[in-house]
Amino acid sequence: MAVLAEMDLKVILISLLLGVFCYCNPQKEGNECISANAKHCGECIQAGAKCGWCEQENFLKQGEALSTRCDEVESLKDRGCNDSQIQNPTGKKGIITNKRVTNRKKVTGVETNKPKPEEITQIQPQKLRLNLRSGQPQSFDLKFKRAEDYPIDLYYLMDLSYSMKDDLENVKNLGTSLMLEMKKITSDFHIGFGSFVEKTVMPYISTTPSKLLNPCTGDQNCTSPFSYKNVLSLTSDGNMFNSLVGKQQISGNLDSPEGGFDAIMQVAVCGKEIGWRNVTRLLVFSTDAGFHFAGDGKLGGIVLPNDGKCHLEDNVYTMSHYYDYPSIAHLVQKLSDNNIQTIFAVTEEFQPVYQELKNLIPKSAVGTLSANSSNVINLIIDAYNSLSSEVILDNSKLPDGVEIEYKSQCKNGVVNDKDDGRKCSNISIGDEVNFNITVTSKGCPNEGKSETIKIKPLGFTEEVEIILNFICDCQCQNNDVVKKSEKCSLNGTFECGACRCFEGRVGRNCECSSNDMATDDMDQTCRKDNSTDICSNNGECVCGTCECKKRPNPEERYSGQFCECDNFNCDRSENKLCGGNGRCVCRECICDPMWSGRACDCSLDNSTCLATNKQICNGRGRCECGVCKCTDPKFQGPTCETCPTCPGVCAEHKLCVQCRAFGTGEKMKTCKEECSYFNLITVKDRNKLPQPNDYPYPVMHCKERDANDCWFYYTYAVNDTEREVHVVDKLDCPSGPDIIPIVAGVVAGIVLIGLALLLIWKLLMIIHDRREFAKFEKEKMNAKWDTQENPIYKSPINQFQNPNYGRKAAVL
Repeated sequence: MAVLAEMDLKVILISLLLGVFCYCNPQKEGNECISANAKHCGECIQAGAKCGWCEQENFLKQGEALSTRCDEVESLKDRGCNDSQIQNPTGKKGIITNKRVTNRKKVTGVETNKPKPEEITQIQPQKLRLNLRSGQPQSFDLKFKRAEDYPIDLYYLMDLSYSMKDDLENVKNLGTSLMLEMKKITSDFHIGFGSFVEKTVMPYISTTPSKLLNPCTGDQNCTSPFSYKNVLSLTSDGNMFNSLVGKQQISGNLDSPEGGFDAIMQVAVCGKEIGWRNVTRLLVFSTDAGFHFAGDGKLGGIVLPNDGKCHLEDNVYTMSHYYDYPSIAHLVQKLSDNNIQTIFAVTEEFQPVYQELKNLIPKSAVGTLSANSSNVINLIIDAYNSLSSEVILDNSKLPDGVEIEYKSQCKNGVVNDKDDGRKCSNISIGDEVNFNITVTSKGCPNEGKSETIKIKPLGFTEEVEIILNFICDCQCQNNDVVKKSEKCSLNGTFECGACRCFEGRVGRNCECSSNDMATDDMDQTCRKDNSTDICSNNGECVCGTCECKKRPNPEERYSGQFCECDNFNCDRSENKLCGGNGRCVCRECICDPMWSGRACDCSLDNSTCLATNKQICNGRGRCECGVCKCTDPKFQGPTCETCPTCPGVCAEHKLCVQCRAFGTGEKMKTCKEECSYFNLITVKDRNKLPQPNDYPYPVMHCKERDANDCWFYYTYAVNDTEREVHVVDKLDCPSGPDIIPIVAGVVAGIVLIGLALLLIWKLLMIIHDRREFAKFEKEKMNAKWDTQENPIYKSPINQFQNPNYGRKAAVL
């Protein structure tokens, strides 16, 4: 294996061992300019809006392919391309027609200087040109103002099948009545009338001769069936409307759905016959039944699709038996192309069907028709107000690769974007709304040929014409081009600083034939020495010159005369090439200013080493690569200001350790905010705490007491830039007293004291009694008389004698 290939393998193995294998530049992802592999300037600028082509002749380094001239503009400048030599065309816009919107007020009476409809302007600008560069959006503002007293054409298309008999009577006087109501909105109003029934073939109608003359039953007098008739072209004469409609008769058919779609198609495409002007166009479709659509014609043997063309002869549709009913999509297209707003006046029974149809037809409305059409005027007025209150922009088909976005600024400051950016609602006549429209192209649509698109508000005849010019080539491809240039060995065209070789020629200077590319002599010139592979195995030998391979990541490149250099195999720091602070040039980091080292990971900026006292590393260390290396072993931290073993450290961190380890203390409520500056590690007992000799950095042992007189033990240390606290997970609290023995002792003490007091009292009483008795005995012994000789002694015995006791005995 070649030496350089072995070097690549070693780099890969080292990267795998470090777990940082990544050939991508984390700061830049895919570059669309380089991925385009552009061979000339035109291809380059089509790759993206940021892409530029360097036409500087000496720009390419040895081994670099021609496509590397195409890169992001800023990258080209960084690689040494002169700003004036970079081809980077930009798009632009130009307004061609910009008539102001009309500020017209409705006037009463006769207006002498009344403008023609084509002279009224509701949209601005009217025509502009956009020069589009691939990926580079171009925006412009569009203003719309609904002009007051704007002319209106209204065509009333009515179902004249037998079920609409009573409705026809009310419509006969519609002309003058509607004219009076519409004069309140506009002074220029035209009205027309048409009718429809059904295709004149089986099974839609009966083709028996009698039924063709009178399709109705009994004594009813009905006109022959028909598909569609233009009874009255648009006119300002309401009396004529009443007169002609009054002459109409009901007809009949067999099935319930009607052929209304045939009639709508003819009204839309027969503009000349109907008399449509370039004004607001309203089509009122009145029926009490459903509708046939594309495919239903097969029932009558009609298989040809509707051609969407006018087929009126003498104001009658003559091809109903030949063409099928139109599809809904076809009808939508023709109504939109001809700026016709449709009002479906249908009975309540068919409201759901026509509501679904309304959702498919832009700028359409549905009104509920009474059983006899008596409310048709109010229905038309309400539907018109609803339609005119909403502005919806639509554009013609866009060329492939062109996108358009809308953003609307509506009434009352409402801003819509994305899908809703096309429209504004609740707009009154005279209100002004603005749209911002952005057009973007990708690549070079339509081979660079100009395209024209149109934008218009649905239901209006005015439109904005936009001419799209695509920038597909650089200016240098048109100027200073030298065909068969000597710089290209007369085998190519020299343009934009490089050779564009003729077919069959290769080489940077077109000096070789594609048939003579691989020869031993040419291969030898592509080897750095005899011991290496061709182009260092990183490229191909083309015409004796190495053209280096391209990497999957377009930001990574091989270069050098022998493709021996690259810009992705330099040293990395934190998984970033050159630490994100330099460029990899030929496998060596070229560091940005204020950075050094093999991986540009050493900062020369000392501001990160400044302590709070404005000293480098607090005067206790040196600043290396923007990091303090503390020379005093007692001090640690990012700026050598932390001293874990200095007095007061334990008291400083006591409250935070207490709240984080035990959820108590004064900082319990603010613990997360104030105490997250250290890593907390819990241990089971004090023997598990780190010891001073266990770590190369100082460890401070702390013993603190909380409000409950419980002790807790922890250590505080600073490990590089991290603070570590090991704490014993249990508090050391003094054991509480044994209550039962205390109570029992107190009770026993009280009892014993009581007994002792009783015994003492008894003993004292005995002593007292004995003393008193002895005293008594002594006094007794000392007495000088006894009780019989006591002079104050008186006997307690008294004797009494009855005086009559002796006399009674003497008498006897």
